[in-house]
Amino acid sequence: MALVSLSSSHANDIKNSVSHEEWQERSKLAAAYQLAALYRWTDHIYTHFSVRVPGPEEHFLINAYGLLFSEITASNLVKIDLDGNIISDPTGLGINRAGFVIHSAIHRARPDLKAVLHTHTKDGAAVSAQKDGLLPLSQHALGYYSRITYHEYEGIALDLDEQQRVVQDLSTSNVMILRNHGLLAGGVSIEHAFRELQGLERACNIQIAALSGGRDNLHYAPQSAIDKVKAQSQRFQHGTDDITQKHWNAAVRQLEAANLLSYKN
Repeated sequence: MALVSLSSSHANDIKNSVSHEEWQERSKLAAAYQLAALYRWTDHIYTHFSVRVPGPEEHFLINAYGLLFSEITASNLVKIDLDGNIISDPTGLGINRAGFVIHSAIHRARPDLKAVLHTHTKDGAAVSAQKDGLLPLSQHALGYYSRITYHEYEGIALDLDEQQRVVQDLSTSNVMILRNHGLLAGGVSIEHAFRELQGLERACNIQIAALSGGRDNLHYAPQSAIDKVKAQSQRFQHGTDDITQKHWNAAVRQLEAANLLSYKN
């Protein structure tokens, strides 16, 4: 437990050693981790969320390897650069190399995506293993159907040469299904990435539930509806609309209602 729980004085030392802007991002990223735990999106100590540190340095924050998502706080996040060099690691646990490979590739190639969130949920991984991927079965799915991209599974993401293919497959999108693996969503902010991921997770939940009744019973949305929702959802894809902030504020209130406020420390 000593590795997990930083003393209040140590946490304050970290808070006082970084900029106000960085601490805000730390707090929001920690909240995203704890929300993922609350929503049961976690895969024990695996998977990873990251955010770019404000400022000229090419640094980003990611979880310490070995902590549960419910244990992530603003002060125990690890700061690394795009080459994987650790800038600060309060717990001494280091990082998951697969997290570094995936996240650094996207942060380097797509500076517009400040936050990158990746999950291995049961339904997300199930959809990633289906031949046709995400299907146009629900309103949730239609928000992604026309812009989702796919990355073929190459094994555990430990090899740096996979980075080029991850970036190439993501292209100009910010949402991707990693085949036989899971889901990934990026955003211009943590709030944006979180909303994108939550909607994609929900789309996968609905798809797996619908498939339980048999593929022959599925009703696909017509192309006219697919095209209409594609146009309607354009304003949400850039993360600057007020609904993105409302969505995030409501999620944080769920943490408060569950008395899960340790992320602020």
